[in-house]
Amino acid sequence: MKKFVLAATVAVIGAVALPALAQNIAIVNGKPVPKARADVLISQITKGGQPRSPEMEAKVKEEVVLREIFLQEAEKRGLNKTDDYKNQMELARQSLLIRELFADYAKKTPVTDADAKAEYDKFKAQASGTEFHARHILVEKEEDAKALVKQLNGGAKFEDLATKNSKDTGSAQNGGDLGWSAPDAYVPEFSAALGKLKAGEMTQEPVKSQFGYHIIKLEETRQAQFPAFDDVKGQIVQRMQQQKVADFQEELRSKAKTDFKFSAN
Repeated sequence: MKKFVLAATVAVIGAVALPALAQNIAIVNGKPVPKARADVLISQITKGGQPRSPEMEAKVKEEVVLREIFLQEAEKRGLNKTDDYKNQMELARQSLLIRELFADYAKKTPVTDADAKAEYDKFKAQASGTEFHARHILVEKEEDAKALVKQLNGGAKFEDLATKNSKDTGSAQNGGDLGWSAPDAYVPEFSAALGKLKAGEMTQEPVKSQFGYHIIKLEETRQAQFPAFDDVKGQIVQRMQQQKVADFQEELRSKAKTDFKFSAN
């Protein structure tokens, strides 16, 4: 009868201990390492974009056990009682709590699709206009530019002369091609001359700028292109959310009662 009671007691103790053991990753110098620590670290890693996998979980468990080993040694040496440690812990506590404050605000005041679309439409309206596809040849001296104009009028190919003579090496290798741009992408003298040309025409007089003398050819024009809303929605939402948080920070600062004088922004 006594043997039966003892066996039953051991079985009950084992049944109670197994769930508790399952909550720990390991025992380090008699101290359990809770599984919850690994769960928190895994959550942080996956939030950063890394997928969860058995390999990742194994590495996290090793990391958590190593931390416990190092932590015990640090505490054995009394490092957790130093003023430097306490000051750093307080700064870490403040940083974490402040981060949670702004994360909570962003979560509770999200940028809606309607807000993002309105912002998109505003920028799209500002970006409307005409874009120019131009080529140019850039040289140091006016007389050299005039000589090139004469050759072009005589039938020389613009691309060939640009490749051979233009000191704008970036466009020269493409026959002077500058691609599509709005007029304000160029220096004022260049933009003014470009705006007077029709498709297929080139400047008959060299255009002087801070870079030298330009011969400009307008290939074609088009209405300004703008990316589709879905292509830039993520960027718009991110920028607007950052601005909302910044406004929230300023609101808290302005409402706070303090004798401290903040510097002007």
